Amino acid sequence: MQKDGQRRFALVAGEASGDLLAGLLLDGLQARWPGLETVGIGGPRMLAHGFQSWWPQEKLAVRGYVEVLRHYAEIAGIRRQLKARLLREWAALFIGVDAPDFNLDLEAGLRSRGMKTVHFICPSIWAWRPERIEKVRAAADHVLCIFPFEPALLAEHGVAGSYVGHPLANVIPMTPDRAGARAAMGLSPDAQVVALLPGSRRSEVRYLAARFFAAAALMHKDRPSLQFVAPILPGLRAEVEALLQASGMTGHVKLLDGQSHAALAACDVTLIASGTATLEAALFKRPMVIAYNMNALSWRLMQRKQLQPWVGLPNILCRDFVVPELLQEAATPEALAQATLGWLDAPENSQALQQRFSELHVQLQRDTPTLCADAIQKVLEG
Repeated sequence: MQKDGQRRFALVAGEASGDLLAGLLLDGLQARWPGLETVGIGGPRMLAHGFQSWWPQEKLAVRGYVEVLRHYAEIAGIRRQLKARLLREWAALFIGVDAPDFNLDLEAGLRSRGMKTVHFICPSIWAWRPERIEKVRAAADHVLCIFPFEPALLAEHGVAGSYVGHPLANVIPMTPDRAGARAAMGLSPDAQVVALLPGSRRSEVRYLAARFFAAAALMHKDRPSLQFVAPILPGLRAEVEALLQASGMTGHVKLLDGQSHAALAACDVTLIASGTATLEAALFKRPMVIAYNMNALSWRLMQRKQLQPWVGLPNILCRDFVVPELLQEAATPEALAQATLGWLDAPENSQALQQRFSELHVQLQRDTPTLCADAIQKVLEG
């Protein structure tokens, strides 16, 4: 470790969910190492901690085999330049925050040159792409795990890992303030509210937003009193507004700049893209309908490597289809609308689900920033 890098950690978080996780991680790192310099690639939550992002996070926010291939040259170029700069300017530690397709190769390259590496979070080798464990072994000195069963699974393959809890379990209150969230957004306290979350990546929005808005139009036609909110990233607003206008739902869907947590706190049910946001919805104890749609070739390739019958995190963690999953061709506006209204028509099912999600919330609660800092300190001292 070079002397000038002793107070510098490098991080890469490739999308909005990773930015959220990294922002929480930085709380613990900066408390343990005051004056720590952090650099790499990150989003607004990381920037709020004084993080220096050398490229815009949006450059890496691409999902799906075909979509990644379209942007491969640019993404690979960023990785090469980032690796060269980190080796030149050095850092005591590199932390890859999720984004395994980008980070694992980068970590392996840095580790081979003597830099300590940590990966946060454990890639979902228990869900699909089990061959990725070989990459993890080569890339990471240590893995910070957000689910309790992961360290033992990693140990079976010779990879060191620590369970640190899920950071979101301490951020999201056990009992969300629905009334306060509605008041802040100007929503009726008594209306039924549907939150539409079509994803944080441009590719997700392109494949899902039109379906979500078409489903909202069907729900609105059936029940005009329903209120709709849709949190979106500011950089995608123009694209989303055009899709909303095409659906005929302009004026009926309140678009929010970010504020996904506020939307989940305010809603009675959410129609949501598969991903980290589904776990956030579970921690908010909200009934949901999980949907996903992507390039057909990407979907076929993913299906071949899927290890479990579930795609959504709440279902994976509960080991059951506790919420509906409508994927690819099944994600029609009609099916999405019907499944979403189904939750509103069965309050007893919603109450049972809330109890199950409360139990899950307790399982995931830990002092994550401190546990992360403890594990990282051992890596640095080792």
